[in-house]
Amino acid sequence: MGRGGAVGADWHKELRARGYRLTPQRQLVLEAVAKLGHATPEDIAGAVRETATGVNISTVYRTLELLEAIGLVQHTHLGHGAPTYSVASETDHVHLVCRDCGAVDEAPPSVVGTVVEELAATRGFQVDVGHFAVFGRCRSCSGA
Repeated sequence: MGRGGAVGADWHKELRARGYRLTPQRQLVLEAVAKLGHATPEDIAGAVRETATGVNISTVYRTLELLEAIGLVQHTHLGHGAPTYSVASETDHVHLVCRDCGAVDEAPPSVVGTVVEELAATRGFQVDVGHFAVFGRCRSCSGA
């Protein structure tokens, strides 16, 4: 599920404000992340190569690191293996990952509010809700 839409002037302004240009490769990576939603670097590289065949995976990784450092994308570990990247938003969300079909859905942080509050109160642990993934079975796979 893509959440970012097309690369807009805000991304361009944010890059320039931090001393970077919106190069064609950066734009293609941003567009791929926005289009794909929760995607691995390999998925993003595949989407970028549809337009620019010469872009290699190391360029995609470096670009993702830069874009994450300046707050335009974020990564989440949704299991073993490569992290997935999505467009950073001001709205935190919990990731719901189906172990059967691999679907990723999003839910508001309030669904885990009690757990987050309990961990803070009893252990002083501050949950990074944007990196919070709950694993189980989606509605389609569970037949609910």
